[in-house]
Amino acid sequence: MKHMTLHNITTACHGVYCGSDDLLQREIAGVAIDSRKIEKDFLFVPIKGAKVDGHSFIPQVMEAGALCTLSEQDIPEAGYPYIKVDSSEQALMALAVYYRNSLDIKVVGVTGSVGKTSTKETVASVLSQKYNVLKTEGNYNNEIGLPLTIFNITEEHEIAVLEMGIDHFGEMHRLATVSQPDICIITNIGLAHLENLGSRDGILQAKTEVFDHLKPNATVLLNGDDDKLQTISSVQGRPPVFFGLAENLDAYADDIENLGLKGTMCTLHLPTGKVRVHIPVPGKHMLYNALAGACTGIALGLTLQEIKAGIESLRTIAGRTNLIETSSLMIIDDCYNASPASMQGALDVLSYALGRTVAVMGDMFELGANEKELHYNTGVYASRKGIDVICCIGKLSRNTWEGASAQRRIQGNKNAAYYFETKEEFMSKIDTIIQKGDTVMVKASHSMNFPEIVEKLKTF
Repeated sequence: MKHMTLHNITTACHGVYCGSDDLLQREIAGVAIDSRKIEKDFLFVPIKGAKVDGHSFIPQVMEAGALCTLSEQDIPEAGYPYIKVDSSEQALMALAVYYRNSLDIKVVGVTGSVGKTSTKETVASVLSQKYNVLKTEGNYNNEIGLPLTIFNITEEHEIAVLEMGIDHFGEMHRLATVSQPDICIITNIGLAHLENLGSRDGILQAKTEVFDHLKPNATVLLNGDDDKLQTISSVQGRPPVFFGLAENLDAYADDIENLGLKGTMCTLHLPTGKVRVHIPVPGKHMLYNALAGACTGIALGLTLQEIKAGIESLRTIAGRTNLIETSSLMIIDDCYNASPASMQGALDVLSYALGRTVAVMGDMFELGANEKELHYNTGVYASRKGIDVICCIGKLSRNTWEGASAQRRIQGNKNAAYYFETKEEFMSKIDTIIQKGDTVMVKASHSMNFPEIVEKLKTF
């Protein structure tokens, strides 16, 4: 890794080097916090977890070929170099800032309440038509994952598309200090993480902390249909670029043709012209993702045809509106995480399906004092969308079931609504609920572990 010598690392993380001076000008080959991912000449950063302290693996990683390790503890009689630091996590962030500043690369930062990952994937797909792109993988969007993503940038990469997820005030300050975006995208201000951020105004405040750390003359792309984001008139003395479905915005989509689970056709009206595109992933939210990707492409010099090709080559990823077709079912695997807004979006996608529709919904966490009401309203929404079978799983989801059942009675429809306290109880009844030919949507907060349900449905 260029510039990442042991001397520079020690200085960047305000540590104390312990070892042979002959190694101080050696560059590390990579950074890892997982002892199983250590390769020759890597730097090991031991993190103290709830169950495991990474310090216990230091001898093992040094034996495996690591060049150096950080340590919050003195290591008497160590036969290898180490850098003593006050906090491994803070040192990891400081090193990422140092490495980011050494790179000649454009960074696109993506944040928002929902839709970060699908927006990141769309932006990366567009930019890949012209550039060598690195993007955040998996859930590496927090104070541990973001630095590790930064360390994966090599000299071959021209653009990095980085997802930034937060749930506390001040967290975005720390993440954006690392990422320092040249282009910043905020997808929306929803109801995720109300437990810590209090209200949508609190979420807006927390998300827009990113503005304090943008590169000079950065481009800011905002969802112009979001009432909270509409209030932002200037960032760094420049107006943001607004995208959405309203014709008065800087970039908008119209002539929208719903293709069901095959996605959407639409015309994108952009500052450099208009283009007709097929968005291959279903859901209204994908219109916003396509616009965000297109606006990013324009900011980085892509043609309309390159933008079109990037959008149309987009593919789903596991757990994120991923369509799985078996011999018996169409499964919409959207079980990576959930909030009221993303749950409604998933129900919208499900409602496009032909034939009988089944929603398997679990608890949504971190919603604060209004969690019961928000679950109840989700159930109401599911019934209003005409979902044929609604399955609600988990303690909080009893409220979802109550909302769905109440709306069913109001509408006088015959749609079924079931409640299960655990996913195991639901899985034991799958054969009596699911029918061949159904389209089944599966979604809940990550800790509900609903991929187990998806795997069970695959065998139906």
